[in-house]
Amino acid sequence: MLRDRRLVLLLCGAALVCAAALLTPLPSPAQIQQWAGEAGPYFPLLFFLAHTVLTVAPVPRTVFTVASGLLFGPAVGLTVAVGASVLSAATAFLLVRAYGRDRVSIYLDHPTVRLVDERLHRRGWLAVGALRLIAFAPFSVVNYCCALSSIRFWPYLGATVIGILPGTAATVILADALTGGTHPVMVAVSIGCIAAGLLGLAVDQRWKPAVEAPVAALD
Repeated sequence: MLRDRRLVLLLCGAALVCAAALLTPLPSPAQIQQWAGEAGPYFPLLFFLAHTVLTVAPVPRTVFTVASGLLFGPAVGLTVAVGASVLSAATAFLLVRAYGRDRVSIYLDHPTVRLVDERLHRRGWLAVGALRLIAFAPFSVVNYCCALSSIRFWPYLGATVIGILPGTAATVILADALTGGTHPVMVAVSIGCIAAGLLGLAVDQRWKPAVEAPVAALD
């Protein structure tokens, strides 16, 4: 493999990039936050728009959440992170439902898939809220799967707001703590979010639908 000149050049280039990253002095988190404050009043808006648009695609939301706390502090950072995440979730849901659901509906006839889809239609807010609380559930994938299911828009959006709020607040505050502004005790909130999310999925799994009484019996 080392006889391939292209591979050797690629390895040398990667080594140079790593060396430059290690030797180049990087700004401290406090300096980054100071630069963001000096960038002008439109910088948070531009960041908000970039956060909203890019996370519609499968781009990790955590990167923007951490950056929000690092750049803008806890108050503005939380507002930007939550607002952009909710708008991104709504946009992804509406786009996939408008242009993607009809294309995959022919593959949703399996009895197991129909059972899951029926459960999401009945009480999808519980499953969505639980998945939002769990940090390792990809944000964009949850958006796409919900759009392809029969869950209604407003329960989906409400569960999204409630589900992302605790974890987003913890991440923003922890990121701001890197600048020395807050003590990072909020890590317990992230652990609590994961536990609450797993509990919600367990409740959803064991929650049996109520059996409706026949009309004749009611008469």
